[in-house]
Amino acid sequence: MIQFLLNQVLRTEHALDPNLTVLNYLREHLGKPGTKEGCASGDCGACTVVIGELSTDNDGAEHLRYRSLNACLTFVASLHGKQLICVEDLKHQGQLHSVQKAMVECHGSQCGFCTPGFVMSLFALQKNSNEANAHQAHEALAGNLCRCTGYRPILAAAEQACTQREPDQFDQRQAETIARLRAIAPKETGELNSGDKRCLIPLTVSDLADLYDAYPQARLLAGGTDLALEVTQFHRPLPVMIYVGNIAEMKRIEHFEDRLEIGAATSLTDCYAALTAEYPDFGELLQRFASLQIRNQGTLGGNIGNASPIGDSPPLLIALGAQIILCKGDIRRTLALEDYFIDYRVTARQESEFIEKIIVPKANARQAFRAYKVSKRLDDDISAVCAAFRLHIENGVIVDARVAFGGMAAIPKRAAACEHALIGAPWTSATVERACAALAEDFTPLSDFRASKEYRLLSAQNLLRKYFIELQTPHIETRVTSYV
Repeated sequence: MIQFLLNQVLRTEHALDPNLTVLNYLREHLGKPGTKEGCASGDCGACTVVIGELSTDNDGAEHLRYRSLNACLTFVASLHGKQLICVEDLKHQGQLHSVQKAMVECHGSQCGFCTPGFVMSLFALQKNSNEANAHQAHEALAGNLCRCTGYRPILAAAEQACTQREPDQFDQRQAETIARLRAIAPKETGELNSGDKRCLIPLTVSDLADLYDAYPQARLLAGGTDLALEVTQFHRPLPVMIYVGNIAEMKRIEHFEDRLEIGAATSLTDCYAALTAEYPDFGELLQRFASLQIRNQGTLGGNIGNASPIGDSPPLLIALGAQIILCKGDIRRTLALEDYFIDYRVTARQESEFIEKIIVPKANARQAFRAYKVSKRLDDDISAVCAAFRLHIENGVIVDARVAFGGMAAIPKRAAACEHALIGAPWTSATVERACAALAEDFTPLSDFRASKEYRLLSAQNLLRKYFIELQTPHIETRVTSYV
């Protein structure tokens, strides 16, 4: 069974279909239609809900952490041990919540279809912000689309909601909610079983290894932002899933003198601070990776594990020389990330083997790292080309070079010929031009609806030129780039 709080009501579910999304659970099982389906793919934000979870500060104090996410991409099993808040829960004792009042008073609702999603994103913003911050507001709302083009009054509502914040029913019941979440915190492997489908919910890496060995055909579920599309877009049922989001060991970020070790189930939002501190470009790219709802849910391990040729993190991690730790039973092996990808959606992972953590070397002052993303729009878009460069230059000579691209081949891949043209050569425009020409040896990209093959190759070459210009004139930095 699974247990969670629906606002303050304890829900215990035994036999739900594990393929059921939170969106359909709310609408079809609970009769709460405020959460809307707009796209069923995590693009529009109409289905935004907020999850409350227990979190522990560095000083050991427990508090509630609220995060927005897309209900259309969230399987109901992932609610185990958490609190679910939907738009119907905000009105209290006949009074609108302050974020709802702000939307009314700032005229932020037009046709109204997108309004519940905006309201929930504003609610999460208010819970995570103590002041009106335009950047935070844009980030919080980037995953919500208004087809009536009402963004200006919605941003005004965000400012009002954050500047005129008052304690609400969730603040008043925080201690009670923490106690109730602590009481239902999972203590053993959970399961949601509808007879022909099941989702297993282990709590430790050891239990995950045992379950995956017993059910090698199972699909691993972390954030589900990619996996859920098989159900919502392709209508393919998933008979067996193993949800890894309750494994604390796989959600840790550990700092060592020479490296970061990031658990594979760590959300992209949680990765942000650690990676930004070492590599500002990585942080900038993560902010453009997808909407905040997706980053709150999607994981670094999932972005690697799905082996997409246009995943944004693998080219950066490959350029940094990252490694992954793969686990099968009680056996672990360390693999360079670049060796994990073999062919389109084909990896070096063995049956019942899973990514446990990602090892990222810490920044080295002698190495210059830059990352660039080319996409049709700035926010919440898939890359046409993603490039990452890390060069070590001494006395004007390139001592070492790691160059990696996404969107240029069937896998995220290093540019071997380009690197060969760079290493040992002087750091000059002539060297860069030779390296640009070598990119044509490394890649024969495809044409698709995002970009033609000619555009991709020219973009890759221009990004190397851009890297050269930025290193020559450090004050010119427009690193994580979008071309329209």
